[in-house]
Amino acid sequence: MRPLLRIFAALAFVGFAVGSPASAAAANREIIIAKMQFGAVPTLHAGDVITWRNDDIFHHTATARDKSFDIDLPPKSERSITVKQAGKVDFYCRFHPMMTGTLDIKP
Repeated sequence: MRPLLRIFAALAFVGFAVGSPASAAAANREIIIAKMQFGAVPTLHAGDVITWRNDDIFHHTATARDKSFDIDLPPKSERSITVKQAGKVDFYCRFHPMMTGTLDIKP
């Protein structure tokens, strides 16, 4: 095979391997609670791990409206969960119901 053709073949293979769904790995994401608010909700994919971190001085929860999770978060604590299914999941704090958010989990 000619050298230039080998380079194109190698680049095509690398592009295919990097872009293939099988190469996608689970990611670790974080949602920070501070000043009586849930922080920015990151982009999520099924299989990702979310670490909920309570930087507040108050006790909070991260509770799914569909009951898929209910995480107790005392002040200055953190807990992690793995999101398993794609879809939207609304959540709130049981102690402070005005604190709300939505996870948008991609496949």
